Amino acid sequence: MESKKLQLEESESQSKGLKNGGIFDVYSLWDIEPVRGKGCAVWDTNGTKYLDLYGGHAVISIGHSHPHYTSMIKKQVENLGFYSNSVQNSLQEEFCEKLAEMSGYQDYSVFLVNSGAEANENALKLASFQTGKKRVLAFKEGFHGRTSGAIAVTDNPTIQAPINLGHEVTFVPLNDIAAVEEALKTDDFAAVILEPIQGIAGIFPADIEFMEQLQVLCNKLGVILIADEIQSGYGRSGKFFAHQYSNIKPDIISIAKGMGNGFPIGGILISPKINAKKGILGTTFGGTHLACAAAIAVLDVLKEEGLVENAAKMGAYLQEQLKGCKGIKAIRGKGLMIGVELEPEYADLRNKLLFEDHIFTGASKNNVLRLLPPLSISKDEIDTFIQAFKRQTQ
Repeated sequence: MESKKLQLEESESQSKGLKNGGIFDVYSLWDIEPVRGKGCAVWDTNGTKYLDLYGGHAVISIGHSHPHYTSMIKKQVENLGFYSNSVQNSLQEEFCEKLAEMSGYQDYSVFLVNSGAEANENALKLASFQTGKKRVLAFKEGFHGRTSGAIAVTDNPTIQAPINLGHEVTFVPLNDIAAVEEALKTDDFAAVILEPIQGIAGIFPADIEFMEQLQVLCNKLGVILIADEIQSGYGRSGKFFAHQYSNIKPDIISIAKGMGNGFPIGGILISPKINAKKGILGTTFGGTHLACAAAIAVLDVLKEEGLVENAAKMGAYLQEQLKGCKGIKAIRGKGLMIGVELEPEYADLRNKLLFEDHIFTGASKNNVLRLLPPLSISKDEIDTFIQAFKRQTQ
C-alpha cells in the first residue's frame, strides 16, 4: 500500500521530468484508473466501484455521465464540434442567457475561455486595462492557477518560476481588513483577487463582514474586486456563487471547474462598469460549440434537479454527521465544499478510505480531507462515507 500513497499536498507535487519521452511527471499517481462513471460513482479497470467524494478536483458538478449531458455533447459533435469565434455562435448566447438567469448577474457580460487559470489571467488583464495600474493584492494561502499571472497571485513560492514577468503582488492574511487597508494606502493597485472560500488551502471561507468591508474599500479606492469562484462557484457552496452569502457584487467573477462537468471551459463575468473594448480579449478555443453544449447541459440539470439546493441540504447533513466522528480537529466550509481537519494520527485516513473502503476524497496540507462530491450526492451515499470514516477512526 505504501507504493500507492498519494502525497497529501497536491499543490506542491514536484515534477521529475520526462520519462522515456512519455508523459511529464506532474503528480504522484494512485495505481487506479477509472474508466466508467455514473452519478457519484466511478469504476476502475478491474471493475471495482468507488464512491466519488472528490469530483476530480471539484469538477464533476452534476454527476458522472448524466444522460442529458452526454446526449447534448453527442448531438453537438455529430453536427459541429468547432468553428472560430469570428462567426456567430448561438450556443454561446443561449449559455450566457441561462447563466445570467441562474446566477442573478443579468447585467454582466461573459468572456469564455478554457480553464480557471485563463479566466483569472483575463480578469487581471481587464482590471489593469480599466485602472491603468499593475499591482494586485491577493491573500495568503490563496490559489488562482499555474499560468504566469495566475501563479503570481498564488501564495505558493514552490511553484512560482524564477522568471519575473512584471507582476507586482502584495499578499495579506485572509479576513484581515486592517491589513488590506494598510496595503491599499499606496495608489498603484489595479485589483484585489479573492477566493470566497479558499480551496487548496484547506477550505477556509472568507468572513461575510470581511467581504462586505472589502467591497466598500475597493469601490472607494477605484480598485477592481475579482471573485475567484472557480472552485466555489456553480452551486458548490449551496448558493450559485459563494460570495452570495454576503451582500457584495464583485466587478469580475472567474468561473471554471464545475461549469463543464469535465469538459474544459472557463470564463469571466464582467461588470458593466468595466470598459472592455473590442480587441482587448481574444481566444481560439474559448466557448467552442462542444464546450457550450456541455455548459448548457450543466445549467439545465442544476436547475431542473435543484442541485444548488441539494448542495446546501446535503452539505449541512454531511457536516452534522461529521460532528459525531472521532479524529477531527475542525470542520470548515459551506454546501458541498467541506474541509475536515484531522488529528495528526489520522494523516493516512485518505489512503485508507480509498484502498480499503473505495472512497475518493481530496486533501490539503495540515491533514485536511477536502470533500467536493458531485452536487447530486444523496443522503445514503453520505451515510456510506460516514460509516467508513467512523470505522477507520474508531
